[in-house]
Amino acid sequence: MPEMTFTVRWPDGSRQQCYSPSLVVHDHLSPGTAYAVAEFLDRSRTALHAASERVRAAYGFPCSRAQSSLAAIEAAGSRFGAGEVVVEEMAP
Repeated sequence: MPEMTFTVRWPDGSRQQCYSPSLVVHDHLSPGTAYAVAEFLDRSRTALHAASERVRAAYGFPCSRAQSSLAAIEAAGSRFGAGEVVVEEMAP
């Protein structure tokens, strides 16, 4: 299963590298696009849940690394009530 990373820039300028066990994230996020924090969190939840379910379908268990990545995204996102998150890069 092809994995990928994506780098985001939070409203305060900090950057975070995120992991997905699947390229399905491309269906939910686009490089160079800015999303409102709440929208980015929703899209990330959907994308990483789908990625984890692909792992479950292939191997019989969900991807703990995708779940950890989502937890880190949600923790970072909880610091912001407003603003935009920019998806800077997506790489296989």
